[in-house]
Amino acid sequence: MGSLLMPLLGSVAAKAGDALVAELLRAWGLAKSRWKLERHLAAVQCILLDAEARSHTNLGVRQWIKDLKSAAYQADDVIDDFFYEALRRRAAKIRHPYMACKVLSYFTVNSPVVFRFHMSWKLKDALETIDELVVEMNNFCFQQHAEAPSVVHPQTHSRVDESDIVGRQDDKEQVVKILLDHNSSNNNNVMVLPIVGMGGIGKTTLAQLVHNDRRVNHHFELVLWVCVSDKFVVEEIIRSIIEVATMKKCDLTQMEAMQKKLSEVLGNKRYLLVLDDVWNEDSQKWDDLRSLLCPDDDGSAHAGPGNAIVVTSRNNQVASIMGTVPPHQISLLNVDQSWELFCRIAFGREVEQQE
Repeated sequence: MGSLLMPLLGSVAAKAGDALVAELLRAWGLAKSRWKLERHLAAVQCILLDAEARSHTNLGVRQWIKDLKSAAYQADDVIDDFFYEALRRRAAKIRHPYMACKVLSYFTVNSPVVFRFHMSWKLKDALETIDELVVEMNNFCFQQHAEAPSVVHPQTHSRVDESDIVGRQDDKEQVVKILLDHNSSNNNNVMVLPIVGMGGIGKTTLAQLVHNDRRVNHHFELVLWVCVSDKFVVEEIIRSIIEVATMKKCDLTQMEAMQKKLSEVLGNKRYLLVLDDVWNEDSQKWDDLRSLLCPDDDGSAHAGPGNAIVVTSRNNQVASIMGTVPPHQISLLNVDQSWELFCRIAFGREVEQQE
């Protein structure tokens, strides 16, 4: 049961730390409550493995985990409400009365004051429940781990149904043009193009569209996709590149053997490598990876001219460390695109046909 809770707690913590949610809670004087929620969630994650083990023989611990799960879902619902309110406010700022009215009717009550009071009360109630659980947690004297068990993030992939995507055509064209212009220059330097934007805005989707673009696949001899996520381990990334390029499992463990295999796989081919969901801010780790992927100054390395790496990240610091060209800041959807996306998610494609 505890292992099932870990992704839930991690998800709630990530939502609470979202920039849109944080901005709204700060404006409403609830920043301290958000900070307290994040601290509590971090503390709980550090003891969850021990709690899970003890729940098999201790009925009190088993009930505590059950109550924790309910409290986590309660907090998740509250944070979701804040997120939707933040989106409504952003839509209203566009100053499109029709759109603002539509979104308002779905996400809030008519009185902003009433909504604010109601949501503040819900957050306070959720926090009080978690406060009580933390007190009980301390009474159980669970064994703490040096750091919270890592949450397994879903692995992204390159497959995408373009007919399901709304409003990313212009972004795709801009990125494709940058990549093809670099190729036509016969440049031996590897270009690193970061795609940057807040969580959920569509960075991975844009990278998928670029990865599958016919023109891109015509110009590059190898088009590779690697999901990096929060663990930037050079050996694992190199192994993933080899496996994707060869479609065979790589059992090599020695770095020397892996770099030779990488050189063999890439050869003199022109490649595009997508590194999706990068969080690493350690420039040394990137330098170590770059030295294996990028040609030497004299152009004598394994890779051919015009190679490119696309990096997706929500962190501007990552873009600063890795990018060799200005990052592509992914754009927000316009009013009509936002409404179309909302209708598709909420009602399916049928509502578009009715309108």
